[in-house]
Amino acid sequence: MEIIRVPVLSDNYAWLIHDDGQTVALDPGEAAPVAAAAAARGWTIDQVWLTHWHPDHVGGASELRAAGARVAGPAAEAAKIEGLDRLLEDGDRIGVGMLEAVIWSVPGHTAGHIAFHVPERGVIFSGDTLFAMGCGRLFEGTAAQMHANMRRFAALPEDTRVYCGHEYTLSNARFAAVAEPDNDAIAARLADVTAMREAGEPTIPTTIALERATNPFLRSVDAQELAERRAAKDAFKG
Repeated sequence: MEIIRVPVLSDNYAWLIHDDGQTVALDPGEAAPVAAAAAARGWTIDQVWLTHWHPDHVGGASELRAAGARVAGPAAEAAKIEGLDRLLEDGDRIGVGMLEAVIWSVPGHTAGHIAFHVPERGVIFSGDTLFAMGCGRLFEGTAAQMHANMRRFAALPEDTRVYCGHEYTLSNARFAAVAEPDNDAIAARLADVTAMREAGEPTIPTTIALERATNPFLRSVDAQELAERRAAKDAFKG
């Protein structure tokens, strides 16, 4: 399995997943850079997988579909995503090459948001639900839903690699240092992330072990604490 990071738009990441001669484009916010990254490797995009309906995640899907890819996305958001060839719900399985991803329903950021978990390879594509040191804004769901999502992610093996949809880690790390000022792991990670971004390096993927130690949303003890931290992050100017 190969996973290729493709920067799109201002701070989004699309992902190319390649295995056994087949390729998926996950959350292609725009088609051209994703298609170019595949072509540079001699790959043909066979499928598009979408985590949720927001335009910065689905913007390139129709163009890739017109070029021959089949598009799969959340059944609960089919009315908002044009051209879905397959509708996915919690517990469904979808494959590329020799790999099989298990669908997780993780509502909160949007009402029908899904994630793609590939357990045999220890990876999960979390879209805008779990970020490095953060979580998605609660546009269409509740803090209780997001807290349940965080519990589900936290239960994964600690070496699971998390591929999310945005390069938000530096802002998230600055907030985390305020939310948990006595957390030495957060302070150390803030220094690391600052250095990485100053060098122009990406901070994704992250791991479940890192998030257990430094993500104030995944570490929230209950939905109320998550709600308070989410509201504080929404207003945070750091």
